[in-house]
Amino acid sequence: MAITKKLLSFLLLLAAQTAFAQEYPDRRPAEGQRLFRSEAVEAKIEEVSARIGDARLRALFRNCFPNTLDTTVHFSDDDDSPRTFVYTGDIHAMWLRDSGAQVWPYVSLCAGDEHLRRMIAGVILCQWDLIARDRYANAFNDGPTGDGARDDTGAPQNPWVFERKWEIDSHCYPVRLAYGYWKATGDVSVFGQEWIRAIDNILLTFREQQRKDGNGPYRFLRVTDRQLDTKARAGLGHPVNPIGLICSAFRPSDDATQYEFLVPSNFFAVSILRKAAEILSSVNGDAARASECLALADEVEGLLHKYAVVDHPRFGKIYAYEIDGFGNGYLMDDANVPSLLSLGYLVPEMADDPVYRNTRDFVWSRNNPYFFAGKAGEGIGGPHIGSRSIWPMSIMMKAFTATDDAEIAACLEQLVRSDAGTGFMHESYDKDDVSDYTRSWFAWANTLFGELIVKLADGGKDYLLK
Repeated sequence: MAITKKLLSFLLLLAAQTAFAQEYPDRRPAEGQRLFRSEAVEAKIEEVSARIGDARLRALFRNCFPNTLDTTVHFSDDDDSPRTFVYTGDIHAMWLRDSGAQVWPYVSLCAGDEHLRRMIAGVILCQWDLIARDRYANAFNDGPTGDGARDDTGAPQNPWVFERKWEIDSHCYPVRLAYGYWKATGDVSVFGQEWIRAIDNILLTFREQQRKDGNGPYRFLRVTDRQLDTKARAGLGHPVNPIGLICSAFRPSDDATQYEFLVPSNFFAVSILRKAAEILSSVNGDAARASECLALADEVEGLLHKYAVVDHPRFGKIYAYEIDGFGNGYLMDDANVPSLLSLGYLVPEMADDPVYRNTRDFVWSRNNPYFFAGKAGEGIGGPHIGSRSIWPMSIMMKAFTATDDAEIAACLEQLVRSDAGTGFMHESYDKDDVSDYTRSWFAWANTLFGELIVKLADGGKDYLLK
């Protein structure tokens, strides 16, 4: 029997659909295996997907945007106080930084989804609790299991603590999340005594790490073959001139700082201290604590502009990545957020700062020792993985902070090509080979990619998704 034109057209369409399904598969867990479901998030996935013309980009978005909910959220709501423990992905521990960033893209949706709202409230309450358990730790266990990496200072480690690396951003992300949640929902239930205890711990730690009265109680030592997995000077780190900036023993990559005053994290601290002051004043009626937050924010910001700005022979005035207060600085950027590149995203009021714009040009150039370019694209990495690895997170930050459509489009094209056929983002990949990647399950990178696509769709730039 001869094949009619109508039948031929149907067969060709079926073949095309089959090829599409094979090339761009749905990588989400089966519905019954997903850890958390939000009707608002599912509706957003469908809404945005309908506006994405590129098939591969659409498939990546559908896989990545819900990845945190599908695979990392452990939510309990048995009483009046919800609790949500969030894995970072392939490491079954909760980083204060990662967890705050992982659920951030859903905050704007939670006012219309009570189940989602309570889950995010549970993240915030869990974070307040974890800060109280150890104010210098960066990552925690889901209970006193004793899992995780030990340090070698000789002090007993809290069994709740997975890792005890002091990073300024560990205290910043929870406040950012809580502030955004409050603005999105109007709910003040997360700002009770747990919040007051948390902000007291945050202020105490920031003040201690200004090191005006000595080195403070924190030190970190580890027997390791990785130079950046331990601290110099018997765990204290290299000396600083105690000018009033806040020391961060480790970067958001969990690598040790070279100079303790980590500039992007200090800028982030300024931003969240002002947000904390607004919460304390408006919600708690606590003028004293609010004033303390504002005073510290003003002090640190003034010092950043005085000490962290350097003259570069090509780019003019830029921000150093790290300084020590003695006049030494490190001109580089790391892909992990907060980074210098990400300041326009984390601290939106800095987006038009001419020093930031110069810095942005610097870090996306070969003048940054951790900028890599090769056959697979270009981007920023860091010493955490090696000297060839591009982190998709850096490409996302470039897109988030770009003002030029062509630059955004180039970032999207590279991100779409970076998944190595897995349907997900990764921690890093080799500059010449996207199939040589690290971390097949890195929920923060996945959800951040989804956040970028939603921002473009909702911000009137859905034509870039075609």
